[in-house]
Amino acid sequence: MGWIDGVDAKIYAAQAKGCCPVVEAIRDGREIIRPQRPNTIVKSLAIGNPADGVYAVRTVKESGGTGETATDEEIVEAIKLLASCEGTFMEMAGGVTLGTTKKLIEKGVIPRDESILVCITGNGLKTQEPLMGKIGEFVRIPPNIEAFERTVLKEGGDD
Repeated sequence: MGWIDGVDAKIYAAQAKGCCPVVEAIRDGREIIRPQRPNTIVKSLAIGNPADGVYAVRTVKESGGTGETATDEEIVEAIKLLASCEGTFMEMAGGVTLGTTKKLIEKGVIPRDESILVCITGNGLKTQEPLMGKIGEFVRIPPNIEAFERTVLKEGGDD
C-alpha cells in the first residue's frame, strides 16, 4: 500500500519442547529438518516433520530472529497467565507462543522495551482436556443469561 518504507521486524519460531524440529534446526544452524516423534500436550502443533519447515527456518534466520521452545508445564502456566491478566482463555498453541515469548524476554533475546506481536489464534474451549486438573475446576451452568449472572454474582460477590 506504500504507507511505510519497510519493516525491520524479527521473526521468532515457537514450538513445544516435545515437538520442535524447526527450533532445533535453527539452533543447530541447519536448514534441513530432522523429523521427530511428537510428545506434547499441544496436539495442534505436534507435527514432527513439517512440510514447510525449511521455509520457516529460512524466514526466521533471514529476519535475524531465533527459535525457542516451551515445556508442557510452561505452556499451561502461560495459559493461566493470560487468563489471569487479560481474561482471555487461549488454546494450547497460544500457550506455546506466549510461553516462548516470555522465555525470550527473560533471556534478554527480546528487549523488554521493544514492541512485539504474539500470535494467539485459538480459544481455550477448543482443547480443554490437557488442562483438566491444572487450572481449577470448570463450572457448568445451564445455557441462559440468568444462570450465568447467578454464577458470576455468587463467585464474584456483589459487584
